[in-house]
Amino acid sequence: MKSVDVLVIGGSAAGIVAASTGKAFYPSKSFMIVRREREAVVPCGIPYIYGTLDSISQNVIPNAHIEQAGVELFINEVTAIDKSAKVVTTADGTEIAFDKLVIATGSMPRVPSWLKGTGLGNVFTIPKDRDYLENLRLKLEQCTNIVIIGGGFIGVEMADELRKKGKRITLVEVMPHVLNAAFDDDLSVKAEKILADNGVVLRTGEKVGELIGDGVVSGVLLENGELLDADAVILATGYAPNVDLARNAGIKINELGAIRVDEYMRTEDKNIFAVGDCAEKFSFITRIVKGLMLAATACSEARIAGMNLYGLSRLRTFSGTISIFSTAIGGTTFAAAGVTEHLALDRGFDVISASAEGIDKHPKSLPGTSSQFVKLIVNRESGLVLGGAVVGGVSAGELINVIGVIIENKMTIHEVLTLQIGTHPLLTGPPTGYPLIKAAEAVIKKLRSSH
Repeated sequence: MKSVDVLVIGGSAAGIVAASTGKAFYPSKSFMIVRREREAVVPCGIPYIYGTLDSISQNVIPNAHIEQAGVELFINEVTAIDKSAKVVTTADGTEIAFDKLVIATGSMPRVPSWLKGTGLGNVFTIPKDRDYLENLRLKLEQCTNIVIIGGGFIGVEMADELRKKGKRITLVEVMPHVLNAAFDDDLSVKAEKILADNGVVLRTGEKVGELIGDGVVSGVLLENGELLDADAVILATGYAPNVDLARNAGIKINELGAIRVDEYMRTEDKNIFAVGDCAEKFSFITRIVKGLMLAATACSEARIAGMNLYGLSRLRTFSGTISIFSTAIGGTTFAAAGVTEHLALDRGFDVISASAEGIDKHPKSLPGTSSQFVKLIVNRESGLVLGGAVVGGVSAGELINVIGVIIENKMTIHEVLTLQIGTHPLLTGPPTGYPLIKAAEAVIKKLRSSH
């Protein structure tokens, strides 16, 4: 029997961060990661395998990161957890005793149970599985008409990448707009225009009836009776927490199918932690349990678990996800943090929003300058910033992180307005028209005129 102080099941982003953070905080303890895959793919980089990158090998997490942290990597599959004995069993019968256990088993693609035809050939999902994704890449090279079902981040990013390869892409989304869970309609419409201008056919507000084909998919039948030709179908219909191992061990699962954890990322068994897509989430702002899955959130949870393995600290707790997103569509960055205006109103907040548009270098005649649109959502009574969004060049991906810090530190719009912002012609917008500050000004004008 093998024995280790801390055993981590799952070696993608969350598992690696939990183990490496834990080893940094408790260097005298031994750490082991067990995972099935010899090579783990970078989860957020998966869509780029099908367009921007030349091969899947360019999108793997180097195992050297694990070894350099002083963590042992064991390629195997854990098939059972015995909580009381503090032992796990792997597929080849190996038993591993542990003192502390971190479950980081991630998520699996959801396949709609009501959708007929999902078992046909050339119907694919997007799992975090290197061999499956490589096979998918080879199969899609032979296809011309590709229908993507689902207009969330994976669906939109896959559409944007595959169209670069000259594929005819149709994206079907049941919601009125793509990316509707992450952005208000005004931003979703901007993303749709870029997709459409680049040749992606959008069918928003449409529901799929069934997939048609004789052994291999040949079409997608919409509920309105229209048939879309398809050589291949990609189901980008979300992910479910991968919790069978935990459930079979008697670890409590919440109403959304995730492993229940406390603010230290502990399960009800104080020696067992859970992090990442398999673990319970709740909103930083609304405090409602959520099914959100983000690599940034997963890594934050993993650091918290790693720091608290052998000693809890009130300074090291998970305060809820601030739902911070970013993506790039047709070379334009779309990013958001906190609540959307629509969600804030739906949850009962009295909010006011305003936006500003500027540039991310100055003067605008500098090469590579992009426009930068910033929107802020603020609680009318308290002035607390509850949400924000940015659309622009690559700099927008970092500016949304600034807005995330503002939200997480419960800053008011007045505090944002008086922030000291460092600027430089080649790096940022001008000090006289910094888009974040101008958006804050616009919000305060609205607040003053409403009193």
